[in-house]
Amino acid sequence: MHKRWLFILALGCASAGAAEIKVGSPLPRIAMVKEGTHHWLRYVRNGEVNTPIDIWTREVRQAPEGMHIRQRWDGFNNSLVLLDSWFDKDTFKPRTHQRIREKEGKRTVEDYDFTAYEPTFNFETDIEFLQALPLAAGYEATIMFYHPGGPAPARYTWKVVGSETIQGPQGAVDCWLLTTDYNRPGTVAKFWLAKATQLLVRQEAAAPDGKIMVKSLID
Repeated sequence: MHKRWLFILALGCASAGAAEIKVGSPLPRIAMVKEGTHHWLRYVRNGEVNTPIDIWTREVRQAPEGMHIRQRWDGFNNSLVLLDSWFDKDTFKPRTHQRIREKEGKRTVEDYDFTAYEPTFNFETDIEFLQALPLAAGYEATIMFYHPGGPAPARYTWKVVGSETIQGPQGAVDCWLLTTDYNRPGTVAKFWLAKATQLLVRQEAAAPDGKIMVKSLID
């Protein structure tokens, strides 16, 4: 067989193992997304220097009318960002999303209705979404995400590349290690999700200048 066709077949086999998550289909581990509130510290690591950015709060609530996720960023520069999002309970299909920004006495409000877009998941809640997937060794999924107010929806790939035990707020945590390049080849973001709960314990994303954005669970 010609080498070119061998190469194409190899590409097909490599992508065939990725699960394509469809908007509106029940998610296998949606029960992992439990009610409660958690906090993460976000900071930038530049060599040995760590610069704090904000405290990131995420609250999940289950209501008769759907799943409700609220987020809050309390910036060390006195900025504030609030997000309020609603979803179908079993499928994580997004309904509405609101973003409020406050800084230096100025307040802006942005409202989004996901029915106005092609079927897509809400990128602002990717952490809870990953919790609802059947993570396991070798698992790979492609997910259609849209960041409200950002570029058009696109499909992104996450891979479980291994297991690692890292330190969490209460000691060592056995985690799945996931990666994605956010469709920017040559870059990588890492996610450590606790195997027992699939809750995000840590995330690191490297910038082209060598700085690393870190999100670390603090409760």
